[in-house]
Amino acid sequence: MSKLWQKNNQVAGSVEQFTIGNDQAMDLYLAAYDVLGSIAHTTMLSEVGLLTKEEQVQLKKALVEIYGLIQSGNFKLEAGVEDIHSQVEILLTEKLGDIGKKIHSARSRNDQVLVDLKLFLRAELMDLSKSAQALFSVLQEKSEQYKNDLLPGYTHLQLAMPSSFGLWLGAYAESLVDDMTMLQAAYTVVNKNPLGSAAGYGSSFPINRTRTTELLGFESLNYNVVYAQMGRGKAERITAMALANFADTLARLSMDACLFMNQNFGFIKFPETLTTGSSIMPHKKNPDVFELIRAYCNRIKALPNEILMMTTNLPSGYHRDLQLLKEHLFPAFQQLKNCMEMAALMIQNMEVKQGLLEDPKYQFLFSVEEVNKLVNAGMPFRDAYKKIGLDIEAGNYTYTTQVSHTHEGSIGNLCTAKIAAAMNKVINSMDFDKVDRQIDHLLTS
Repeated sequence: MSKLWQKNNQVAGSVEQFTIGNDQAMDLYLAAYDVLGSIAHTTMLSEVGLLTKEEQVQLKKALVEIYGLIQSGNFKLEAGVEDIHSQVEILLTEKLGDIGKKIHSARSRNDQVLVDLKLFLRAELMDLSKSAQALFSVLQEKSEQYKNDLLPGYTHLQLAMPSSFGLWLGAYAESLVDDMTMLQAAYTVVNKNPLGSAAGYGSSFPINRTRTTELLGFESLNYNVVYAQMGRGKAERITAMALANFADTLARLSMDACLFMNQNFGFIKFPETLTTGSSIMPHKKNPDVFELIRAYCNRIKALPNEILMMTTNLPSGYHRDLQLLKEHLFPAFQQLKNCMEMAALMIQNMEVKQGLLEDPKYQFLFSVEEVNKLVNAGMPFRDAYKKIGLDIEAGNYTYTTQVSHTHEGSIGNLCTAKIAAAMNKVINSMDFDKVDRQIDHLLTS
């Protein structure tokens, strides 16, 4: 099948296969967004006189039908079709004849894929935020449930000071707030419209880029057409960094869970239905879910560097190198959402060991508490520190397991509501409802 850009000469089959690579499979991620971009573009073309109103109505009807086909899972790229942009134009031309050939006016495949990517990344970030919020809610719920159950705190993996299961889980909840802040930054970057930049240098047609920005629900434009093209790779890298931050939180939580489930720790346990066993050791209960979350997330953490290296030393303008940015980034969204959902499931069903710090092996966790008691009684801190240290060396150390931490963010004052308010502030700063309304209007008006 001929290509949209093909004239008279045939490209060698090996070159064609190599240059297309895995792009057809990746383009299926973008299919729905390519149609949305075309609806906005053809609407604008009719408003500036490059299409008649009748042509625009026919094109929109056909494009909405294709969109429905994609949403139902019955859409595919035909054999020999180079990309999603070609497939949509072929379907329109088969249905509408020459009218279908008009949709590419004032566009290049470069800015088509740019707007597809921005729309895809925006939608995925919106969806990812929902998974993050669900995990956040579970962490906060369990943090409150276990706020009075003490847990050893470690530095250098050595016993340090008393913590609590509530404090531990609440830490990861607040970590998600910062991760969501990074998602917000990525969302701000991708929520800008590159459509109309054409091949990266604009168009001599009197197009209205502000109008397509409104139609697609973007917050603003990528104004400079050269930068709109240069933004490819940058938007993906910033998005990948947002994913990597969530992944880092989940990987560390998973490592904690693997340690805490180990019999030498014995802090937490899970129902047998959520763990796996051994083929020869009947006693085993393995933390496979957390191990796989850790591995998936550590792989996602490599994404920003991978994208950075692929775009290293590229001059301005489009380059085929950029095609490969999709292959690991696109699947990473679903992988990360899966990890969040599984982490939420595990934490929701986790049981913690009660009275853990009553065991004498944890006695030195309370040494700072004993120092502070002396300080409260009037002894200078350095003298109190020395006295408790000497008592420990001489075997005269005594302690109680009662703790009284009242300052913000401590064992006795988790600030759960304030952390929730911080999360809501970040979420509310991203007007997801506006985007949803605008896309619905684009499809139905």
